[in-house]
Amino acid sequence: MALVVQKFGGTSCAGIARLKNVAQKVIKEKKAGHDVVVILSAMAGETDRLINLAYEAAENPDPLEYDALISTGEQVTVTLLSIILNSMGYPARSMLGFQVPILTDGVATKARIMSINVDRIKQELKKGKVVVIAGFQGVDRENNINTLGRGGSDTSAVAVAAALQADWCDIYTDVDGVYTTDPGICPQARRLKKISYDEMLEMARAGAKVLHPRSVELAKKYNVPVYVKSSFTDEGGTLVTKEDEEMEGEVVSGVTYDRDQAKITVVHVPDKPGIAARLFSALADKNIVVDMIIQNASIDNYTDLSFTISRKDVKVAAEVIKVVASDIGASSVQIDENVAKVSIIGVGMISQPGVASRMFTALAKEGINIMMISTSEIKISCVIQSKYTELAVMVLHEAFGLDKKN
Repeated sequence: MALVVQKFGGTSCAGIARLKNVAQKVIKEKKAGHDVVVILSAMAGETDRLINLAYEAAENPDPLEYDALISTGEQVTVTLLSIILNSMGYPARSMLGFQVPILTDGVATKARIMSINVDRIKQELKKGKVVVIAGFQGVDRENNINTLGRGGSDTSAVAVAAALQADWCDIYTDVDGVYTTDPGICPQARRLKKISYDEMLEMARAGAKVLHPRSVELAKKYNVPVYVKSSFTDEGGTLVTKEDEEMEGEVVSGVTYDRDQAKITVVHVPDKPGIAARLFSALADKNIVVDMIIQNASIDNYTDLSFTISRKDVKVAAEVIKVVASDIGASSVQIDENVAKVSIIGVGMISQPGVASRMFTALAKEGINIMMISTSEIKISCVIQSKYTELAVMVLHEAFGLDKKN
């Protein structure tokens, strides 16, 4: 007997028929003799609907009330699935985040999980029940409902799996695994049988939408095997696991892209200690995440500083940066929202020379200009004009032979 955590996303929960399909996948594991804990998202589109209602009600809704509202979508799906399972002869008990409880740090709209008390979950499992838990939510020490940010149900699932020391965690979505790139852009994309935690984390951070980055961080930290599967077929699947020799043989495992990018350049910044700290501290105070940063060479003790952020944060970031730029004596602030980030990722890059050269040459042959470059041991990212995104993805996928590997 194993303990299995299954997570189903919004598309998998979109209506009673699909929830009955979810129930069949739960029952399959129960028939195999396993204990099962299920984490559910809200029905597809429901969280967006609730967010729109919040902003119809007020231009700047109170964060705690906002969280209380948008967390209700999961209450619907977990109770419906429990009703379905009970009616089919498989006892089930639904729980919201505060009923577990899943304790958070109290940061509304983007809370982090601090701890999970699994006593009640284990009690229900001992009774032979399927435990169905609302993803995306928890409760702080003041008993306020907090949400974990978009994609937070993935994080909920892996966190629960880690707390329970589950044998594995299945993440069910509308695709049958992790691909070398987006099949919607590149028909030659291949499904990977397995991928390392580090590669998956870089892919998630670089724009791949299959798993939320925080869920991969948790999986790696607690060594939770994660299977990415389709809700609509029993075929395929990708195992996210520890790195092995087979993975190291692949120089590049995937190409990702992210259109949710904006580039901000602070022009003619005094090149002296503390200036960068003032700029980025101001952004951090507004909970704005900065991705890539480039500082030009100093000329006459002045430099230009460029960085990328999420496009949705541009309005707030622009207000903050213009104030700081004026205070430090910078000449201007330039904002470009017509950019995208393309990345190549692979654990094999560590020991292979010339990978960056191949990437840059492939893009240059197509006349694609590189605005910014960022690297890590297993990733190279380039900021380019957004209109070249699809072309860049296809060119890089072909340049590294990702359509040909077995």
